[in-house]
Amino acid sequence: MDDFDIKLLKALQDDGRLTNNELAERIGLSASQCSRRRTALEDSGVIESYHAVLSAEAIGLDVMVFIQVGLATQSPDSGAAFVKLIESIEEVQEAFSLTGDADFLVKMAVPDLKTLSHILHDVLLPHRSVAHVHSHVVLNWVKQTTRLPLGYALGTQGARPRGAAARRKPGGNVR
Repeated sequence: MDDFDIKLLKALQDDGRLTNNELAERIGLSASQCSRRRTALEDSGVIESYHAVLSAEAIGLDVMVFIQVGLATQSPDSGAAFVKLIESIEEVQEAFSLTGDADFLVKMAVPDLKTLSHILHDVLLPHRSVAHVHSHVVLNWVKQTTRLPLGYALGTQGARPRGAAARRKPGGNVR
């Protein structure tokens, strides 16, 4: 991957609907070169897919919730049964297997607390694989993005301190 690939990826993260001509103009390549690079990034799996990001609130999903789930047993069957359950619940946006106190973290979008209560008490808790759940209702979204930090793709460091903190030597002196 080179600087042009990074520019291409940044532009597509800003707007995935860009045509090859628009993309080429933004990153300073010909449309044919841009098309070849985009295709190579798609074929290699760097670009996984293109999709529209919908507003949950605009379609009536006013409650976002994170649910920590503890499994009843630590067996492969229990984990597989839980994953199958989660895949069947349309309100689940994302689910992660974790280390630590919870076995899974599940993100859901629901229209209201009544629906959340139904899913928790009538779907999750009665399931044979689930021992306990802890839900956390989102009050405000502080940050939401699908953008990935691309500095790592070139082997450069991602987040760096800015200003005076960036100029400090290990001993704490400012240059």
